[in-house]
Amino acid sequence: MSARFTETLHRSYAQSLAVENVLYDNNSSLQHIQVFENKRFGRVLTLDGVVQTTQGDEFIYHEMLTHVPILAHGNVRNVLVIGGGDGGMAREVLRHKSVEKVTMVEIDAGVVEFSKTYLPSLSNCAFDDPRLNLVIADGADFMATSPDHFDVIIIDSTDPVGPGEVLFTDSFYGHAKRRLAEGGILVTQNGVPFMQPDELTGTMRAFQQLFADWGCYIASIPTYAGGPMAFGWGSDSTAAKAVDVEVLRARLDAAGLDLGYYTPAVHKAAFSLPRYIEKLLP
Repeated sequence: MSARFTETLHRSYAQSLAVENVLYDNNSSLQHIQVFENKRFGRVLTLDGVVQTTQGDEFIYHEMLTHVPILAHGNVRNVLVIGGGDGGMAREVLRHKSVEKVTMVEIDAGVVEFSKTYLPSLSNCAFDDPRLNLVIADGADFMATSPDHFDVIIIDSTDPVGPGEVLFTDSFYGHAKRRLAEGGILVTQNGVPFMQPDELTGTMRAFQQLFADWGCYIASIPTYAGGPMAFGWGSDSTAAKAVDVEVLRARLDAAGLDLGYYTPAVHKAAFSLPRYIEKLLP
């Protein structure tokens, strides 16, 4: 029988994955990093005992955090990614040839280096793209001090514990808004609302105060267990969320993307929330 990896992120619930082979198991200066192989999900990355991404289902998460805001906006040139050290988010953003620059701010250089070695399919050479500016720094500090403005800001954070905790504060979101260009969109990962309701509610309360158009959308990702995952949405443009399916389809066709999860119909439907998630919004 294979060894098992058991994630106990939630107090009342755990998920378990068979471990076929451990490829990496070590501590960086900030966190415990492990990569192992699973027959269904391929290579699995964990940080401090929590699944971060897998080869098998990462495309859902990365597609929905990138293509939803980029295609809704329609004229994205400059993108900021906070986190995303495995390179998957940068990979998806850079598939848009119209994007001129991606700034990626990752706090842990160790995550980037071992991802290049042990999870190269996630970045798919994104780190070699001249449009990518990789900054090794604290994302909250960068957001507070950067003079630049971005059409889309993607917060690809870990859960709000350890290094990721500061990326869920009202202060951080306020700094993020100031970094948005006119008509810009901020999107965030907000966990699985059924298991982490306070995480979504806290972000939505901040967004309600900051943005003319705020809310969240959802997608189901197998290894983020316990129900659909929520993604926060904040913008002072009401036009972006209101864009219709035909416009999204035209933009997707123009981008020439062959995707695994995202479709224009899924994009629109993702903003239709189950009642238990609606009740978490202020």
